Amino acid sequence: MKEIDSSSSSSSSSNRDNSKVVVIGKMLRQTVVLIVLLVIVYDVISLRLPPAAPVDSIASFKETVDRALAGLGKQKCLSLLGSTGSIGTQTLDICRERPEQFKCVAMAAGSNLDVLTSQILEFRPKLVSIQNGKQIDDLKNRLRSKGLKDSEFPELAYGDDGIIAVATYPTAETVVTGIVGCAGLLPTVAAIKAGKDIALANKETLIAGGPVVVPLLEKHNVKMIPADSEHSAIFQCLQGLPPGALRRVILTASGGAFRDWPKEKLAEVKVADALKHPNWAMGAKITVDSATMMNKGLEVIEAHYLFGTDYDNIDIVVHPQSIVHSAIESADTSVIAQLGWPDMRLPLLYSISWPARVPMPWKPFDFATVGTMTFKAPDHDKYPCIPLAFAAGRTGGSMTACLNAANERANELFRAEKLGYLGIPKAIEMVMEMHKNDLMMNPSLEDIINVDVWSRNAIDSILPKVNSLYTINV
Repeated sequence: MKEIDSSSSSSSSSNRDNSKVVVIGKMLRQTVVLIVLLVIVYDVISLRLPPAAPVDSIASFKETVDRALAGLGKQKCLSLLGSTGSIGTQTLDICRERPEQFKCVAMAAGSNLDVLTSQILEFRPKLVSIQNGKQIDDLKNRLRSKGLKDSEFPELAYGDDGIIAVATYPTAETVVTGIVGCAGLLPTVAAIKAGKDIALANKETLIAGGPVVVPLLEKHNVKMIPADSEHSAIFQCLQGLPPGALRRVILTASGGAFRDWPKEKLAEVKVADALKHPNWAMGAKITVDSATMMNKGLEVIEAHYLFGTDYDNIDIVVHPQSIVHSAIESADTSVIAQLGWPDMRLPLLYSISWPARVPMPWKPFDFATVGTMTFKAPDHDKYPCIPLAFAAGRTGGSMTACLNAANERANELFRAEKLGYLGIPKAIEMVMEMHKNDLMMNPSLEDIINVDVWSRNAIDSILPKVNSLYTINV
């Protein structure tokens, strides 16, 4: 009879037990990892915001159809933020052309009293706000000198409270946000809370305030319609596209003032050079943004918030003729583009008439006159603001507010000849790097305002260092 080695048997049993423990341990670790991944995925999904524009949902699809079938109907009352600027004057052009459809009942302006006086006399708004209260008496005297009686004056207001009053004017149905920069954020939030639809011509509202603004749109059932040319083009292309059918957004860019300049010559740029846009008539700030192509980077972030598109599915293409204002690619690879002359009035009109199409006496489009259209990829080395904007967007949270404020201040300093053209992207990059230490992924409105102030001050603090690297051409 074979003798059994009890010690060997015990050892074998112990090894099997240890193997089971190892296997169970591995399974537990894998389970923990899976749970962590699921939690992360859930957090990402829960933080993903719905589109700010009424697109890509069954509800928005149905509402678009209902509104289209109902037509524009009665005269629509508008509040206009930034009445004397480019957006404001062109919006009023539309009111002038179609007074039976659109009436401006409230307007806010800066300090251009000459233009504002003419606007008050022609359009007779009920409420007018100006930036500086010390100019109220001057405005009254101007109106009197034009024959307007005191009893015919609109209600006059000023400062931040005045802008908020215009944005929330009771009879206004839609607010056109034509104030440049982050200054348009607070009045836009006030208008949303008051239940006003938004014709969005101020891209900084979503770029800086997207994490706060988009949930408010849902909460107050407010429609936000893009009024700038590129996002209006995308929005128009999306009309009739069923939910889930959008694959890619294609933003077109003119290339700005320096599209034909070699990269090596950019060190010689003067302010006057940057203000010579080849196609569009715009304000100074956005014209410089076009020269650096930061405007296109900002539009990428705005497109992300407006249409719920991932950054990997947003492309930029340089199109010097500015005829194709932007395009979309659907899930089946069909590309739909919106074309027209470079005229801001059309996207502005659609932002206040959506989804109705209002007949206008404007120059019809003609393919034969256009002749040739060309397209090319943007040069990221020549235009470093583009990758900076993508990086800020992908980081998310408060980083886009930082990017926006840093750019606004750098742009302002460049126009004041206190910062060189090549110093603009460098300064923004440095401030973004500094902000990483205080990044907030779910900022409040107060947080966004604080980041805006901090970022502007940060630009000022690094100005000497940046100017030691790049020449200021006067």
